[in-house]
Amino acid sequence: MNDNKYALNAKSSEFDALSEILSLLELDVDIYHNAKVCGNWRIDEHLLGATCFHIVTLGSCQLYVPDHEPVELQCGDLVIFPRETTHHMLPIESQEGKQQHLSFTQAELITGTGLLCGEVRFQHKGSHYLLDALPAFFIIQNTRNNHWLSALLKMIVYENTHSQPASKSIINRLSELLFTYALRQYLEDKPDESGILAVYGDTRLLKAIRCIHQAPQQNWTLEYLAKEAGLSRTVFAETFKTISGWTPGQYLIWWRMQLAWSLLNKGESVSQAAERIGYKSESAFSRAFSKMFSVSAGKVRRGL
Repeated sequence: MNDNKYALNAKSSEFDALSEILSLLELDVDIYHNAKVCGNWRIDEHLLGATCFHIVTLGSCQLYVPDHEPVELQCGDLVIFPRETTHHMLPIESQEGKQQHLSFTQAELITGTGLLCGEVRFQHKGSHYLLDALPAFFIIQNTRNNHWLSALLKMIVYENTHSQPASKSIINRLSELLFTYALRQYLEDKPDESGILAVYGDTRLLKAIRCIHQAPQQNWTLEYLAKEAGLSRTVFAETFKTISGWTPGQYLIWWRMQLAWSLLNKGESVSQAAERIGYKSESAFSRAFSKMFSVSAGKVRRGL
């Protein structure tokens, strides 16, 4: 019996590699701003290096990022900073009075801009591979094509304007969806700029990726993976490298290590984790793990 809880059911006709990765990374969102900003206001970056987002929930504003043209953000536009850089937001037209951050019910009759800002946190150190595949920032505009964005915005606005139990928890969950949808949208819109994540958009390579994800402990050969993809060995290797920047072997090691981190973090011993992902030698596994994460497997196992 295969007790690998990260392996997919072999009978399943669906395979969603991105969902598997996001599940491993265990993201959650901390909302640090959700208010109507009024007066002569300016909001700067929250925490440099953090993963964050802003969505305009009412009105509009201007986004300024050094070395980039100013961007006018309309209601519903979503900005993602994979690693927050210096930036600030201002009203498009200058406002009078001191800066105030008011609840939407308090400021119902006051001119201002609604802004929801959150920090995305990951429990898994492997998150930097996902973040490295993304630009310094990207914007998802609230257009007719992005039905998911208008739907989530509508629910957020409702929670902001109707004071009810659990509103904060609901907005946190909706914000997690915002980030996940935005990530998927970026991969769809910019497949050539998505780094290693671009392999999930190629149906041929995805067949090989599925093998690796389903049975990471297997000694997968280039020949076998190429056959699964329906390509020659050479074409498969070249295509994988061109699209992702990685070799298939590098991806196999990377995926094994991501699983190992989660296994160790959940209490499995170093020897158990090594065996589960296909390492017969605990010392070889420990070296590979330390090289990947710059921390020993034992420290992760002990929660250090």
